[in-house]
Amino acid sequence: MKTKEVLDLLGQHSQKALVLEYQPGKYIRPNYHITEVKNITVDAMDCGGNPDFWKETIVQIYENPDDLDRTDFMTVQKAADILKRVDAVKPMVREAEIKFEYSNPQFHTAQLFVADTIWNDEKLIFKLAVEKTDCKAKETCGITEPQAVTHQNNCAPGSGCC
Repeated sequence: MKTKEVLDLLGQHSQKALVLEYQPGKYIRPNYHITEVKNITVDAMDCGGNPDFWKETIVQIYENPDDLDRTDFMTVQKAADILKRVDAVKPMVREAEIKFEYSNPQFHTAQLFVADTIWNDEKLIFKLAVEKTDCKAKETCGITEPQAVTHQNNCAPGSGCC
């Protein structure tokens, strides 16, 4: 998801709680803080010798161990205000991919992208996910893409397979 899309969603759901799901069914605790916003420029070279360049916005999330009894999540409005404050000093690239950096004692530090969003009357939920590493120069490196497996439907009525 692009930074602009996240900012737009925050603007549309300002009175709701901002809930972050870092793995299916596992949520960042309500005692979280936004501790840093990073404007990242990646200037890279892949294993095939191809240069690449892109920008990312990284929002670092920290669970405050001194605030474990907190049960209410940060409001969407508060998160939007923090990002606006950052943007006023260090402008965020609206077309940059946005990721949330997070860890806890049971989950390694990871930069998680927004895989989906869900909202209701009370919450805006960002469903976060890890991005798998990949080879960008598969052809140069001799890596073939896995072929899609097709299954014939051999299950005819009366055959006993269904």
